[in-house]
Amino acid sequence: MAADQGGFAGDVTYVHDEHAPVFVISVAAQLAGMHAQTLRQYDRLGIVTPHRTRGGGRRYSSYDVTKLREVQRLSQDEGVSLAGISRIMALTDEIERLRHRVADLESQLARAAGLLGAGQRVFAAGRHGDVVAVRPGQRPRRAGDSQALMLWRPSR
Repeated sequence: MAADQGGFAGDVTYVHDEHAPVFVISVAAQLAGMHAQTLRQYDRLGIVTPHRTRGGGRRYSSYDVTKLREVQRLSQDEGVSLAGISRIMALTDEIERLRHRVADLESQLARAAGLLGAGQRVFAAGRHGDVVAVRPGQRPRRAGDSQALMLWRPSR
């Protein structure tokens, strides 16, 4: 019964996607504590831009509603102008995008380090100035007059 998360036979586990456009403008306005006309104005100004249906209707996500609440807080509690709010929201979105990018790059770096066996190779200067990779604790072999670059990869 691993799939039965809600107590009903045949239930499927639901994963909430905060970016899924599910709310019509009236519902989003009610959830944000605003008038629908205010949401239309924010859309025109580019402060909070909802997804559009094929027919042109606005669909808001949970994330959009959270942003609308923050816009309202900045406007009413902090006294920030709409131009200022627009800039703050743009910078907030950029920070979020960059955080995701950093997480992706860290993941790629970890995978690459695992593939290359990072930290398991030691490089040394050979007798004639060439660079050689050796096992930790070993000295490079004398390779005559070679200028070759030697790499050591541990066996898996």
